[in-house]
Amino acid sequence: MRWVICTLFVLAFVPRAAADDFDVLRGSQPVGPATFTRWSGVYAGGQFSYGDAAVNFSNATSPLVGFSLRNSQVEQQATPSEWQVLGRANSNALGGGGFLGYNTQWQDLILGVEGNYTHTSFSATSTASPISRLVSVGNVATVSISQGSGHLDLTDYGEVRGRAGYVVGNLLPYGFIGFVVGRGDYSVSATTDATCTIPNTTLTAECEGFPITSSSSRSNAFLYGGTVGVGLDWAITPNLFLRGEFEYIVFTPLASIDVTVINARVGAGVKF
Repeated sequence: MRWVICTLFVLAFVPRAAADDFDVLRGSQPVGPATFTRWSGVYAGGQFSYGDAAVNFSNATSPLVGFSLRNSQVEQQATPSEWQVLGRANSNALGGGGFLGYNTQWQDLILGVEGNYTHTSFSATSTASPISRLVSVGNVATVSISQGSGHLDLTDYGEVRGRAGYVVGNLLPYGFIGFVVGRGDYSVSATTDATCTIPNTTLTAECEGFPITSSSSRSNAFLYGGTVGVGLDWAITPNLFLRGEFEYIVFTPLASIDVTVINARVGAGVKF
């Protein structure tokens, strides 16, 4: 009789105890939902930047010289318009501006679009390194290009960007790519001269109609290009964040002047 009572006791209590021990494995314990810093919605802010503009004037005199020597044998055979008399110049400048954007959020993935404006004061100048070459085209003996100069001021630019980021705690590292429109002033000049052989002598003299000075300039000219870069937003409160960025901008040539800009930025913004 005692064996029967013991057997009933084991069957009644041991399975329930074993089941309690394995409740965790069956997922019966409550687990809270994952939480992420909220970055979705509209945001806006201000920023300061420090940048370096690299301006290449190497091809800037080509249209001017080509126009001065248009329809001439010298240009057709010796192509002085391809001679590079101007070089490169760099300019460093501070800038300030603001940004406005909108983010969509899928847990830790952020996709968004942003407008960005920067006012700055890049100013670059390159003077000519005179070049003279012997030619043998008709009675022309030499062609020289001198007294050239190039100048460009970049005053401001705006950007439309696409952004993608990944939430890491209170941080949002992101990358961006976009379209840029800039505004600036430029001026380029070059003097072309030529000497001709005097008939029946070995002497030379300045060819008729030379020297020729040509110039081109424009104020408030528009530049177009693209931008790419990386950044980091840091949420210090649910609605306030700090920002750091690094970007590279390439503009299409303006009057045969190539312009690139490297920027480092810091800023602060508000999430609405």
